[in-house]
Amino acid sequence: MNIQDLLNALQLGEDKDWEFKSAKGGLPGSLWESYSAMANTDGGCIVLGVKESGEGEFEVQGLDSPDQLEQNFWDLANNRNKVSLNLLSNDDVQIVQVEEKQVLVIQIRRATRKERPVYVGQNPLTGTYRRYREGDYKCSQDEVGRMLADQSEQPADSLILANFGMDDLDKKSLEQYRNRFVSRSPAHPWLKESDQVLLEKLGGWRNDRQTGESGLTVAGLLMFGKDEAIRDPDGVPQYNVDYREHLSDDPDVRWTDRITLDGTWSGNVFQFYQRVITRLLADLKVPFQMGKELFRKDETIVHEAIREAFVNALVHADYRGQGGVVIQKYRDRFELSNPGTLLLSIEQILQGGISECRNKSLQLMFQQIGGGEKAGSGIDKIRQGWASQKWRWPIIQGKVQPDRVKLTLPMVSLLPEESLQRLEAVLGKNLGELDRHEVQAIVTAEVEQSVTNLRLQQFSHQHSADISRVLQGLVSKKLLVKDGYGRWASYRLSPDKFPPKVEGASSSAHSDVSSARSDVSSARNDDSSAHNDDSSAHNDVNTDDPELLEIARPAREKSRLPPEEMAKIILLLCKRRFLTLEQISLLLERNQNSIRQRHLKKLINEQVLQLRYPDEPTHPDQAYTTNIKENES
Repeated sequence: MNIQDLLNALQLGEDKDWEFKSAKGGLPGSLWESYSAMANTDGGCIVLGVKESGEGEFEVQGLDSPDQLEQNFWDLANNRNKVSLNLLSNDDVQIVQVEEKQVLVIQIRRATRKERPVYVGQNPLTGTYRRYREGDYKCSQDEVGRMLADQSEQPADSLILANFGMDDLDKKSLEQYRNRFVSRSPAHPWLKESDQVLLEKLGGWRNDRQTGESGLTVAGLLMFGKDEAIRDPDGVPQYNVDYREHLSDDPDVRWTDRITLDGTWSGNVFQFYQRVITRLLADLKVPFQMGKELFRKDETIVHEAIREAFVNALVHADYRGQGGVVIQKYRDRFELSNPGTLLLSIEQILQGGISECRNKSLQLMFQQIGGGEKAGSGIDKIRQGWASQKWRWPIIQGKVQPDRVKLTLPMVSLLPEESLQRLEAVLGKNLGELDRHEVQAIVTAEVEQSVTNLRLQQFSHQHSADISRVLQGLVSKKLLVKDGYGRWASYRLSPDKFPPKVEGASSSAHSDVSSARSDVSSARNDDSSAHNDDSSAHNDVNTDDPELLEIARPAREKSRLPPEEMAKIILLLCKRRFLTLEQISLLLERNQNSIRQRHLKKLINEQVLQLRYPDEPTHPDQAYTTNIKENES
């Protein structure tokens, strides 16, 4: 247990990673809801003996009998009538002294696919929770059902569909698939079989030995089915695929090309793949000549990486989830998102070598035509492709409500010349005193608006402890400022050394990449609308404006203010103007994370503060303004 992380958490308040509870009268009942929620999301830490004394303020209350409380906790953690699974080892539960008082710290790891759902009581449908921002919420029966399905050893796409048959398949798709298969493996014995037997080999048709049932599987229908059959209420009614191309500078043009289920084509996964892959690879600025079969042995690793990422989105999707598979192409990045949860943690995905696939038959179908890896090496291929061009490493995000996974592939340099020039202008000859890891950290914070330990692990093979030392060293040199704590700590450029760019539009590379940066606590539905590139959205507010400084003066002069007084100041600052989080924090001289968690979220929920981009909470140019209708004074 890192005591400093705990002290930082007490200062900044609860978030997705931390939960504080008083435990004055013994173990609080809500403890087990938080235990379930953290286990089913990304893990976290519960601290007993800390009381919330005000709006976002926490006081170390201490425990009267910490040893007895710890024993009571272990008794219930091992009681299957209380909670379904004990995930903890002895080292995960510790009595810690803070401010001369004792608290009980419980560190909860993320449950694996086979362990989820972790639930309170004896019924997973009524006792399963997940973590959303700093709160716990009870999962719907659909969410629990998807966890149980992912837990099963039987892949989601192997289910036999009653009353579906070969007539529900698009014959042209099967024929084209055979041609692809022949091009890659001309002598493969499966190619001699009939369509139905070939489907059996691929997992598109299955004979259940236990029940004697035989028929078309979900995989067969998804890969080769007709649109109306796939979306039949007894088929996969939530199925949706969508390709959007954004190559225009005109803000009124939502997309320059789009492929969606409009009734003009069969609509299955295979046809979607055929139509989209050529568009994804068409404009890459690397030498390449595509043959008629599309899968060339002499293609570059960049093309292999893009194909791998595309196929991953298709074979890992939970086709019962919301939003469908959405593939978007921008001039300097690709964004691929699909419904479902991550079956592995992001750390495990980045390590590679572990394979967990939701739709194993779809995976096999793509492997036979040269698409997709099976042995957990797909992420390595993507990494190698991007490294070959010295592009910024891809960003993986997992989101909830609804469950979605998003992969962003930025085609932007690891060390953009513009960023290096700015760094040289600020540091001068002192730039030579920084090593390459420090330079990468600063540039990443500049390009993506923040940098984390996990993000830097994606750029190098440094150990996380070494990266922490790099980041902490840059903080001590006053080049970076730390926000947050623990696993969710992030670092941004010090405004003292690097004045914020508020006078106009930032570079397109900076804006576009930062729109994709990881923010696990975001509520954004990334696929609800196209990216807004309206140049009028940028702020030109000067944070040295005497009027604004006078409004913010009470906050700047006092380290603590009542929440209601701080709210009034924020609303006055944002009245008839848009201010970014960075601008608000500079004016108030407060930590950005603290402002967001303690004040902005509450004001937005109360509808007295509005977002400039309400449909894109993590938009790089997000800003806030007072709702005049609600606050005429």
